[in-house]
Amino acid sequence: MDEKRESLWEEYNDYVKKVTPTHNLPLNMLKAFITGGIICVLGQFVLNVCKSCGLEQDMAGAWCSMILILLSILLTGFNIYPSIAKFGGAGALVPITGFANSVAAPAIEFKKEGQVFGIGCKIFTIAGPVILYGIFTSWVLGFLYWILKIWRVL
Repeated sequence: MDEKRESLWEEYNDYVKKVTPTHNLPLNMLKAFITGGIICVLGQFVLNVCKSCGLEQDMAGAWCSMILILLSILLTGFNIYPSIAKFGGAGALVPITGFANSVAAPAIEFKKEGQVFGIGCKIFTIAGPVILYGIFTSWVLGFLYWILKIWRVL
């Protein structure tokens, strides 16, 4: 009985080794660097174009962010951004484009469930906690700032 159990255990381990994907860390890091770099170059290009059109730095930055978000959502809608993210890993998921993708993807995936229960509920699956804690933290810090201003500490 022990030999049979050992044989099954070896078979199982062989199967696990066979189906477990192997990752090449240096290659994945290079892909992430290239993908993130391309997104940054695109953002810098948009920023330079906006500034050359006469916009100030702050306004050009706002337009750059909006255009990158729009491009990310369009690429997500056409099912292109997931391929970019699969290739580039964190290089595609960390910038603002990745956040826009994480908001748009659940809404697109659950649109068949309707406007309210599909898109309305699922759109904040990933973005909801980020927005919630971001707003809450800014409220707390603003309140502390206000109190410190009243006490003339700042």
